[in-house]
Amino acid sequence: MIKTDILIIGAGPTGLFTVFEAGLLKLKCHLIDALPQTGGQCSEIYPKKPIYDIPAFPEVLAGDLVDNLMEQIKPFEAGYTLGERAETLDKLEDGSFVVTTNKGTKHNAPVVVIAGGLGSFEPRKPPISNIADFEDKGVAYMIKDPEVYRDKKVVIAGGGDSALDWAIFLADVASEVSLVHRRNEFRGALDSVEKAAELAKLGKIKLYTEAEVKEIHGDGAVETVSIKHNDAEKGTTRLEVDNFIPLFGLSPKLGPIGNWGLEIEKNAIKVNNAKDYQTNIPGVFAIGDVNTYEGKLKLILSGFHEAAVMCQYAYQIVNPGKRYVMKYTTVGGVEGFDGSKKQAKKEVVQSIA
Repeated sequence: MIKTDILIIGAGPTGLFTVFEAGLLKLKCHLIDALPQTGGQCSEIYPKKPIYDIPAFPEVLAGDLVDNLMEQIKPFEAGYTLGERAETLDKLEDGSFVVTTNKGTKHNAPVVVIAGGLGSFEPRKPPISNIADFEDKGVAYMIKDPEVYRDKKVVIAGGGDSALDWAIFLADVASEVSLVHRRNEFRGALDSVEKAAELAKLGKIKLYTEAEVKEIHGDGAVETVSIKHNDAEKGTTRLEVDNFIPLFGLSPKLGPIGNWGLEIEKNAIKVNNAKDYQTNIPGVFAIGDVNTYEGKLKLILSGFHEAAVMCQYAYQIVNPGKRYVMKYTTVGGVEGFDGSKKQAKKEVVQSIA
């Protein structure tokens, strides 16, 4: 049983910033996320996508935002259960909660915060009739360990940042990389598109545009794929392949959280935004894109604000009857759980006679 003060469901930007706000209150956090890394969509779908509405950053790449958040919360020593989905919520006699994942990992906390963005994510699968037969047998919908593809023949399908980035990366790992996209134009960052085109000219990536993988063949594992070209004259190309990786993004679903007895409206969790962002279950909060209320804005900065407010009320649950006096970090600095402290710089004001 993993015990903590605040259990956070979702390790996207809002969930990560919650660790910082809770840490200022000396509250310990543990995060659960179905994805194998922190950052949510920012890491999984568009790490190189620029974001323009983060205060003090005229422009910041989504992946860099996650890196900065991870650096910011480092002093607070959060715990992580990654690659597991929160399945069940049970309330104990002492008022605390137990959240169990799909792999049976149990977590206990007096406060549960759902910061799951738009919910858990499931891969968007291409319409290939027998694709399920080859899952984990050469077909994968995300790349967890690039070394799995060392010296292998790999076909990647997709036209976004993930497909481009992984095709570029695996060009130096796999023996052969083919990138298949149904259009001629890619949706990814310009530098990634240019890099992929350059690698194609050098023969390190095979590009198949205006084409789609339509069939998978093999005896117990992927052996070949059939690529159908939009141009009827080109017909179909059949490639020998060890791995097929369709990277079409992830589809958001509320998932098992929808069965926890929470008040749901249009696939989002209703909260009390006039006070603390608590749900209809006392002790369970929802912040970020996963919640809804009148006037809700689905922006990262809104999630940051909700996290800060929520933590003040979570403190009262964890420390009943204890009063907390908020201090600005510019005055008190930031003290980590290990005793290290970033001291605020004190300004010396000198009066002029």
